[in-house]
Amino acid sequence: MYLTHLSLTNFRIFSRLGEDIPRGTLILVGDNAQGKTTLLEAIYLLATMTSIQAGTLGELINFSAARDALAISRIKATYTRGNQEHHLEVRVIQDTSSNGNSHVRKEVLLDGQKRKLNSVVGHFNAVLFLPHMLQIITGSPRPRRQYMDLALAQVVPQYSSTLSDYNKAIRQRNALLKQLKERGGDPGQLAYWDEKITQTGANIIHARIQALRELENQAATIHHDLTRGKEILRLRYQPAYEPLPTPSGQYSLPLKDPVDRSGISLEDIQSGFREKLLELREEEINRGVTTIGPHRDEMRFLGNGIDLGTYGSRGQIRTTLLALKMAEVEWMKEKTGHWPVLLLDEILAELDETRRRDLLDRLAQTEQAIFTTTDLDLFTPEFAQASAQWRIEGGRLNE
Repeated sequence: MYLTHLSLTNFRIFSRLGEDIPRGTLILVGDNAQGKTTLLEAIYLLATMTSIQAGTLGELINFSAARDALAISRIKATYTRGNQEHHLEVRVIQDTSSNGNSHVRKEVLLDGQKRKLNSVVGHFNAVLFLPHMLQIITGSPRPRRQYMDLALAQVVPQYSSTLSDYNKAIRQRNALLKQLKERGGDPGQLAYWDEKITQTGANIIHARIQALRELENQAATIHHDLTRGKEILRLRYQPAYEPLPTPSGQYSLPLKDPVDRSGISLEDIQSGFREKLLELREEEINRGVTTIGPHRDEMRFLGNGIDLGTYGSRGQIRTTLLALKMAEVEWMKEKTGHWPVLLLDEILAELDETRRRDLLDRLAQTEQAIFTTTDLDLFTPEFAQASAQWRIEGGRLNE
């Protein structure tokens, strides 16, 4: 899979852009705050329908254009998937609603036909590395869950819709729990929402179990190469609802011990999840919130048995994230049959020369990769000469 053309209209710093994208490797060169990362953000949004930079939809609209009552930001792409060409367009529309308030919405068209957002996720695939993604390893559990969900949504049919349905059910169940806590009532009202979240939640848990096992196999090998055999990387999934029985006399499964949940069936996860919700019903009513489920899952990264999120050095953390992202590329290729477009923002910063060379040799195997950098000298002369190069200045491109 590879992009052949990208067009941006009123997207952040870009008022207008329309360029054919070269196959192979492309290096975007420029100073900070010129639009390099924004270009990667636009491409990644095509794959996930989610912005990894903006807090609200309105932030995607060019500042000057957003002053008007009606403003439209567009991302249009032409790409080849297998032997077929496709056209994908995402619109962010700011207009005035019937009550006079400003309203921002998103529309998507695939091959000229308007589609639901969730139905388009994963038709175009991309893997993104940004420096602030180090929080996947060092931050709170939320960035790790978001990382898994964005990756799974691109390769598992209906995952995005299932996740959306689960989150809606959790909000409704929490509202009911709060009502029962404050006003009382029949706890049996929870049965409907229990069934909703165990159905959708079991699918999410099952998908995460399989994906993390597969990603670990890929990432461990890549990480072993990047560290020259000095570290062994393990990924640990810690579901808020644990489908495995807890060993007698033990409150939780030790982090250091390997845990294989891949043999647990979807049906067993769902039935066990339902039973656990019934067991916790009184406690959850007293707390007014759902305490277990994939919305509270955790994932940890271990290097030689040490939790890297807590004790890892900056170099270890960056190497782990690189290994994870490169594993994601290979995993996505295996699951979909197509190479994803690889988007890499300042990936070579803080790496020594040997590690940079090893990394570039491995990345050269992908079908299409787009890099950003403020310093072209970080690339090997051979790699730079074999790559197309664009300079970005103030939202404008020059080859």
